[in-house]
Amino acid sequence: MQLDGAARRFLLAALTGFVFLRLWAIFAVPFTDTTEARYAEIARKMVETGNWLTPQFDYGVPFWGKPPLHTWLSAGGMQLFGVNEAAARLPILLTALAVLFLIWHWVRETVGRNAALVVTVVLATMAMFFGASAFVMTDMPMVLGTTLVMVGFWQAVSDADSRWGYAFFLGLAIGMLAKGPVAVVLCGIPLTLCLAVTWNWHLLRLLPWGRGMALLTVLVVPWYVAAEIATPGFLHYFLIGEHVQRFLTPGWQGDLYGSGHQEAKGMIWLFWLMAALPWSLVPALLLTRLGKTVTMFRQDRSGLLFYLLLWAGSPVLLFTPASNILAAYVLPGLPAAAVLLVILFAQVFGAKPSRAARTAFAVATSVIFALFLALTSGAIFAPQQIRLKSDKSLVAAAHAALPDAQLYTLGGRSYSAEFYSRGKSRAIEVEDFESLAVDGAPAAFSVSPDKAAEAAAFGLENLGEYGRHVLFVTPTAGEVK
Repeated sequence: MQLDGAARRFLLAALTGFVFLRLWAIFAVPFTDTTEARYAEIARKMVETGNWLTPQFDYGVPFWGKPPLHTWLSAGGMQLFGVNEAAARLPILLTALAVLFLIWHWVRETVGRNAALVVTVVLATMAMFFGASAFVMTDMPMVLGTTLVMVGFWQAVSDADSRWGYAFFLGLAIGMLAKGPVAVVLCGIPLTLCLAVTWNWHLLRLLPWGRGMALLTVLVVPWYVAAEIATPGFLHYFLIGEHVQRFLTPGWQGDLYGSGHQEAKGMIWLFWLMAALPWSLVPALLLTRLGKTVTMFRQDRSGLLFYLLLWAGSPVLLFTPASNILAAYVLPGLPAAAVLLVILFAQVFGAKPSRAARTAFAVATSVIFALFLALTSGAIFAPQQIRLKSDKSLVAAAHAALPDAQLYTLGGRSYSAEFYSRGKSRAIEVEDFESLAVDGAPAAFSVSPDKAAEAAAFGLENLGEYGRHVLFVTPTAGEVK
């Protein structure tokens, strides 16, 4: 791929702009319910309790839904830099940057420096990758693991480099500690299909199986064994419930920590199109020259294009028959999709981008930047108007009115309220509300707007609406100064 100085400067400026936008967001955007606030609160509890073995869904209640790597990362950030949004998000951002660096290094060595720069910008600006790049959840650490597996395997069998062979097993360990066996499956699908179609099973002998499996065992097995000993039942729930029933049972009712996400089967394809925006539009351009695109695959002696296609499609293949899915499930395939789309576009439309191609690239990058800038600005400057799903401002108002009072959330847990109150938020039901409202003890209540009249009837003081909820305090509180 040929790039002139202006094109390289634009790509570097775009990459820098997206990095600074993400940095701004990790400091300024509050945690929102339910996903990010829930995982951030689990990490905060790990720091508070000092229990680094078993993540806790609530005090004394183990969280069996996911392995602890993402929790260790966010808890480690808060241990070092204090309990705040940026400290919890920064380690996740570092994993995203590690993925970008790994892809840049691999493409530079395999295809060329210019292609590596374009791929890095494309991946960094994919909607789901950018959104998840500093989002406190399990997926980005797993993407680091699966990317290391796939890059490590290619390099190990292409260059017979044992160091990349060890990277393959290290990636498996990261995936197993980030999200569990699903990471192995997501890598196993493309690797198995690629070796089966090309009948190159002998390449497996190039991996350092003895020492590699020893490394994998040492890194993974101790925690799984210790977790089962500490909280018996973990392995059955995690391996059977989370990895079998969750995907095969629509609206799975066995989820201990939420509810199933029932979607139409095949919905993962639409999720991929949304996750890869704006670059998911590129396949439509390639279809206009389908014959040449197919020829590129046929003439690819290295097998790289086929390898990338299987890797990119692995999440879609795995989750097409599943109905209990989330959009983030496509993330492990996005690094390969970015590489594949850039290589194919360059080969089909020419190694030197035309003026129209450069303009379209600049427009697409600018549009996605403007979209994320608007979303970030709205979350920071107009949370009330967009009804941001966060109780940060409500907790601050409650603390100003009654610094040491218990905060009660009516009708269900608010993980953001728990995080920002440092665990001093407790969910109550309607039947508990009356006794707590009239017993005279200083208290604050987070109430949905439809329950506001009922709360006022008990003589509670209405301090106003904060996002999704109305804040009430016991009448001894007085007005917020």
